[in-house]
This record gives sequence, C-alpha cells and structure tokens, in this order.
Amino acid sequence: MIQFPKGLPCALRDGYGFKPTSPVASTQMQTGRTRYRRKYSSVPTESLVTWLFNDAQAQLFESWFEEVLISGSQWFECELKTPQGFQSYKAHFLDIYEGPTLEGVSLWRYQATLQLWERPILTGGWAVYAPEYILGMSILDLAINKDWPQ
Repeated sequence: MIQFPKGLPCALRDGYGFKPTSPVASTQMQTGRTRYRRKYSSVPTESLVTWLFNDAQAQLFESWFEEVLISGSQWFECELKTPQGFQSYKAHFLDIYEGPTLEGVSLWRYQATLQLWERPILTGGWAVYAPEYILGMSILDLAINKDWPQ
C-alpha cells in the first residue's frame, strides 16, 4: 500500500472533519410510515483536509501526488486524527487538490477532499458488551501504563 510521505505535516484543524455516507435506505409505505433498512455495512467517509507546507514540502507533495499516486488516482494510507486518536486509514483523493495558495512569507496551503475506505469508528462489539470501558478508557489507560508493574 502506498504511504503518505513521511516528513509532511498532519492536516490542519481548520475545517477538519468527517462526513460519512448514509448506509440507510428508506421506503415510504402506503400507511404513511417509512421503513428503514441498512444498504451496506462498509461506509465510505469524506474528509476535508488542509495542509500547510514549506517550499520543499510543497514540492514533495505535488510530485508525490502526480508520480506516485498517478495524478491522485491511487489509494494510499495516511495518519488521521479521529476520536480513536491518530490511526492509519486507507484513503484516496476525490479530485485534485486546491492550491498552492501562499500563506505568510513562504508557506503554501493545500486543501483536498479525501474519501476513506471505512468510517473511522470503534468496532469489535465494545459498545454492545462493554460500553463502560469505552467511557472509562482514560482511567484504564492510566492504570495500565502508570500504576501497574511491568
């Protein structure tokens, strides 16, 4: 799998977020009620990302997009911040990026919409079998990493 270039900074927080595709289909019934069902379980998610690069980073990014991703047509792995923390996700560009736009003296702003292969959520039955562990995750993390012996 192609990797996002090491040495390039993470996406900025400005406008950063996720927009999942709805996995639900609905049918209007004759009674006036609506019937809902799941269309699929693999839910693609769009994310608007913005990067701020110096001159060398901007050159690397544009060359990587063109030559490695073949004009942005290939899937790649990149680190993104989600409620689970920083994790690697499979993504691709929906279209070419916007930019470069000069910011300050010599920084370049790029903006693009990425499509993630899967919705970035916690899976594995935690919400069904152990929701209290999800809510108390920070306490468990401290206990395991600080107070428990090696």
